[in-house]
Amino acid sequence: MLLAIVLSVPAALLLIPGAVLLFECVAARLTTDPLPPGAADRASRLAILIPANDEAGQIGPTVAALAAELGQGDRLVVVADNCSDATASVVATVAASLPAVAITAIERRDPFNVGKGFAISFGVQHLTADPPDVVVLVDADCRVSPGAIAVLASQAARTGRPVQGEYLLAAPPHASPLARVSAFAFLLRNRVRPRGLMRLGLPCLLTGSGMAFPWKLLRDGPETRGNLVEDMVLGLELALGGCPPLLCPQAQISSELPPGRQTGLRQRRRWEHGHLHTLVTYVPRLLAAGLARRQLGLFGLAADLFVPPLALLVLLQLAVASAALGLAVFHVPVAVPLILTVAGLAATSSAVGVAWWRFARGTVPARLFLVVPLYLLWKMPLYALLLLKGKQQKWERTARPDEDGIGPAPPTPR
Repeated sequence: MLLAIVLSVPAALLLIPGAVLLFECVAARLTTDPLPPGAADRASRLAILIPANDEAGQIGPTVAALAAELGQGDRLVVVADNCSDATASVVATVAASLPAVAITAIERRDPFNVGKGFAISFGVQHLTADPPDVVVLVDADCRVSPGAIAVLASQAARTGRPVQGEYLLAAPPHASPLARVSAFAFLLRNRVRPRGLMRLGLPCLLTGSGMAFPWKLLRDGPETRGNLVEDMVLGLELALGGCPPLLCPQAQISSELPPGRQTGLRQRRRWEHGHLHTLVTYVPRLLAAGLARRQLGLFGLAADLFVPPLALLVLLQLAVASAALGLAVFHVPVAVPLILTVAGLAATSSAVGVAWWRFARGTVPARLFLVVPLYLLWKMPLYALLLLKGKQQKWERTARPDEDGIGPAPPTPR
C-alpha cells in the first residue's frame, strides 16, 4: 500500500504537464491563422542586433535580407563574438554594397566569457551611445518574413513589453525521420503552445530569435550572460519585473535544424538541460509572485514552464506506468497511480494529435509517428547524462548546415 501511495506522487505530478499541454493545444486549435503583416507604425527608430559566433557562411545573406527591412534612421549591428573566421569582414563587405543602410560589425574578444548572452550585453552597451527606441534580436542563421521586423518593433513600442515572433526550425532537405519528428516537436513548442497561451490571454516565453524590446527595457533588464537558455531566462525575469512577453504570430522567423544526429543531440542537450534547470528555478518563483500579485499571467507562465521537453515527459510517464504494472504482478494495489499515469499519457497523446491535425497534417505524414519510439531512444542518452553528471555547464555553439556541406541557408519563410 505504501508503495502505491509513493508511486501516486510522480503519477499525479506528471498528469499536470500533460493536462497543461492538452489545454494549450486545444486553445491553439481555436485560433485562426494570422494575417500577413500589414503597414506598421515606423515612427520608432529601431536597431537590429545580431549576435554572431563564427557565422561567415551564414551572416551575409542574413544581413542583406534584414537590410531591406530597415527604414530611415534604423540600423543593423552585428556582434562578431569571439570569431575565428571572417564574420566581421563579410558584414563589412555587405555594408559597402549597401551604403544607404547603416550596417556595422563590432568585434568582441573574451575567450573566458563565451555565450550569446555576453554578445547581447556587448551589443546593448554599443548602442547606448545613440540609443534606438526598439531593439530587435535576430540570430545569424535566421530568415525573417517580409514586414516582420516593422511589426515586431511597432508592437513593442506600442505596448512597452517584449514581443516574440513565431520562431521555427525546419528539417533540412532530405532529412531523416528523426529530424522531421524533431522539427514537429519544435513546431509544437514554438507555434502551437504559444498560440494557445495567446488565445487564453496569457503571455509567452521568449524562444531565442525574432524578439523585440523597448530600448529602456532591454538596457535596464537582467544580463543573462552565459546562461544555456538566455532567451527564456530573460523573458521570465522581465515577466517577474512586470513586463511579460507577448506573442506576435504575424512575424515569422525560420532556421534549419542542425545536420547530423550528434550535432542535433548537442543542441538539444544545451536547450533541454537549460530548460529543466530553469523549470526547477523559476516555477516556484512565478507561482509565489503570481499569488502575491494576483496575476494570472504569472500562473500561466509557471504552468507552461512546468511542461518538460516532450520526449522526457513521455519517458517519465512510461517509466511510472511500467513501475505500476511491475508492482501489480506482485499483487500490490496500484489502481490510483496507474489511472493517473494513463490519464497523463492520454492527455499528452491527445495534445500531440490535436496539434498535428490542426497545424501539421499537411506537411507531416501520419506514418512519421511510427518512428517516435526511436526518437525517444535517441533522446535517452541526453537525459541519462543529465542524471549522471548534472546539467551542461558550458554554452556551446551549434554547427550550421554549410559547415557540414549539407544544403544552403534556410529559405525565407512565406
